Amino acid sequence: MSKLTGKVAVVTGASKGIGAAIAKALAAEGASVVVNYASSKAGADTVVSAITSAGGKAVAVGGDVSQEADAEVIIGAAIKNYGRLDILVNNSGVYEFAPIEAVTAEHFHKHFNVNVLGLLLVTQAAVKHLGEGGSVINVGSAITRLKPANTAVYTATKGAVDMITSVLSKELGPKKIRVNSINPGLVETEGTHTAGVMESDMEKGMVSQTPLGRVGQPDDIASVAVFLASADSGWITGELINISGGL
Repeated sequence: MSKLTGKVAVVTGASKGIGAAIAKALAAEGASVVVNYASSKAGADTVVSAITSAGGKAVAVGGDVSQEADAEVIIGAAIKNYGRLDILVNNSGVYEFAPIEAVTAEHFHKHFNVNVLGLLLVTQAAVKHLGEGGSVINVGSAITRLKPANTAVYTATKGAVDMITSVLSKELGPKKIRVNSINPGLVETEGTHTAGVMESDMEKGMVSQTPLGRVGQPDDIASVAVFLASADSGWITGELINISGGL
């Protein structure tokens, strides 16, 4: 039997990149998956098609995690379609880098609304349905250890994710719900290509400092998400797991 047979998962921001890889990996282990997207319905539909073509179960559900009503809809889709919720992956996130001179209120709120408020709202909606053995997996970033210049706002949001993970592990532990964070290093995705990170001096500099000598791929992250979603990690909570090739 697969590790997640009979389980139901919600993955936010799952239309591409790390979120898409996690959704596919959870489904491959038997979970029924709600594939959330904010704007790319076509991308989410492609992920769902890949899952169902492989014999899995998935539905695409639109919603802005930073809106309370949408957060309820996203979680409600799991109950409506599959009757339960066991796993939440808070993957939705945005990132733009800027020196302090260029930081604006709009830049700040754009990042904190999605990366922090969105995580809190979706988790708030989810805990009404998660029971004993439930797993909340936040997607943070190894950037909180690296702290590079020109990333004050983005790094601050991921620092908040680190702290929220620790606090909620204590808050939800008595309910036997585990809360952990995956903190990736540089991962090659559509987003990092669009942001101009790949094949840049930033990429070269990070690879040169990485003992395993390469950037990450989405599947490198997805396999750890499966571990944290499964009973294999049943005695692990409140942890920040850096997946960065040793960077």
